[in-house]
Amino acid sequence: MLYSLAHLESEKLKAIQQLEKDIGSPVVALEGVDAETVLLPDDKLKKLQELEARLGVVLVAVKPH
Repeated sequence: MLYSLAHLESEKLKAIQQLEKDIGSPVVALEGVDAETVLLPDDKLKKLQELEARLGVVLVAVKPH
């Protein structure tokens, strides 16, 4: 299971914003994504890691459906 930023309806967003005010800290809402990761051979893993570094993001290789 992987996680991404949650898609929130306005009521859920309002509840989270109220919680942020109550606790004095930002909150990030995540939701599960049904995906299975794959193990890459070293040469392909290196390519993935190089692109991660260049783009400044986290990349995850997953099995196609």
